[in-house]
Amino acid sequence: MKKTTIILIAIISLVVLSCKDNAASKVKSTNIKTAKARDAKMNNGMPVIAFDKKAYEFGTINEGDKIDGSFTIYNKGKANLVITGARASCGCTVPSWPKEAIKPGDSAKLNFVFNSRGKRGKQNKSITLKTNTENVTEVIRLTGNVLPKKQ
Repeated sequence: MKKTTIILIAIISLVVLSCKDNAASKVKSTNIKTAKARDAKMNNGMPVIAFDKKAYEFGTINEGDKIDGSFTIYNKGKANLVITGARASCGCTVPSWPKEAIKPGDSAKLNFVFNSRGKRGKQNKSITLKTNTENVTEVIRLTGNVLPKKQ
């Protein structure tokens, strides 16, 4: 038991003593400049995603109605924009996204169908896109109100 305690104290002492130096003081300023230049060069050649709107407001509908809608996706960057996937927050929303790369300066449509069956009241659904942009994921929303089905 005493051996274990002594070894544990020795290890903790080594960790504490080795961490006393300021890690930031060990970083060379030339490495920082090189990294910034590299990042700036890479970002100049990246795709940049933009949308005609980040939220689709479908208004007030009756339960059971289906809404077909779309978002326009723009590539404002200098490299091809690739959307590798689109996932809705629930099974009531089905997105259909462009499978081909969107060239710089071009646009494409992301279509969706929202099925309000079994949904009542204020709705706030999302579609998460996986892309090759700097942020990797983008979220767009569908909002509106669903009135109960009349009996």
